[in-house]
Amino acid sequence: MTAPAPARRMLPLLSPAQIADLQPQLADVVEYRKSGLSLNDIVGCPLECGYCVRHLFDNFQMKTPRRLMSDEAAVEALLGHQYFRPHNTPIQLYNRATDPMLPVVKPHLFTKLRMLDERGLTNHVLTITRWRVGADDCAVLNSFKNLRITVLITHSGIDNERIEPVDSSIAADSLRTLYEHADRYRTVLYWRPIVPGLNDSDKHIERARELSLHAHATVFTGLFFREEIAAYYESHGMPMPYESTARRKIMPELAEQRILSAFDTSQQPGGLPWGTLFRKTSCGVAYAHGEADYNGHYGVKELCDICPPEQLALCKKAWVKPDLAAVERAARALGAVGAVEVNDRAIVVEGLDEPPRYYLQHGFGYQCHAREHPHLYRQHGRAYIGWEAENGTDPA
Repeated sequence: MTAPAPARRMLPLLSPAQIADLQPQLADVVEYRKSGLSLNDIVGCPLECGYCVRHLFDNFQMKTPRRLMSDEAAVEALLGHQYFRPHNTPIQLYNRATDPMLPVVKPHLFTKLRMLDERGLTNHVLTITRWRVGADDCAVLNSFKNLRITVLITHSGIDNERIEPVDSSIAADSLRTLYEHADRYRTVLYWRPIVPGLNDSDKHIERARELSLHAHATVFTGLFFREEIAAYYESHGMPMPYESTARRKIMPELAEQRILSAFDTSQQPGGLPWGTLFRKTSCGVAYAHGEADYNGHYGVKELCDICPPEQLALCKKAWVKPDLAAVERAARALGAVGAVEVNDRAIVVEGLDEPPRYYLQHGFGYQCHAREHPHLYRQHGRAYIGWEAENGTDPA
């Protein structure tokens, strides 16, 4: 039996008129993202991180969290979504419009976890925070019996208060606490966003390496720098990290090489190259739970060259090239046009935006790419900025 939900004061509900004023993407509480079907029925956050994706939804000025619906209605919306598969579809809770560990949001997070767990669901559930997590919170997280829960702690180490007002020591303390008390859940150091000249010094990298010892896995990634975020930087006199924006995260090649060099412990007694460092979120989550990557990255070999041998063996065993006819039937049913291809790296389709591609990806356990947005060798899913594309193509 899971722990009962603690007594709490309910967050106020937005009125229908207030919900109508939100961008449609925020009003729609379920969104399919690469790391899972994402539930975001609470909007508003006081943490003011300058690079937050809330800029993209014209919602950054909403500092006080508010609910769009009841917990029960939100869970029903998630489980009733056309792309939800019991025990298969990864789930994300509160990764877009608020922080799940804010005191007023956390009770709703735990209530939803309890509701999902009591249904016997074994889906992966990811939640991302940079806020305070205490031993009592860990006890609640350990009480769930069925869900595969991962708490990802965002830690940037950025000390420019205009960009990162929240002291990174808060996230570091939360990571240690989560790791110390972990039993049923796992915790991942989500080292992001890494920006050259801002938080990639030798000191920053060494700090992350030390913190990685207090996590079941470490995932590093760059900055999601869209036009809306660039406009916010400019209007607030913040240093512009790049000369141009991009639709994908920016993680320059040189920065990656410096990180890999710092994490390489192969020359130490018993050391393995890069320890438990991963380029992709699902790879770190899967490793933390002792499972194969549910996003099927194994086909993209250059992503896997830093993975521990035991993880490679798990992913290799689970990675099966799907039957073209089966893929084509599924893709056509979702609205794919043009040729459907299954190569040794990925399924390639046309005419499908991200949600149906992720549905195919998680269903087949095999990468699914859009032909119009090719994933270049070694850049895989990252912006071309800071890279010399080996095939000379600009994927932006």
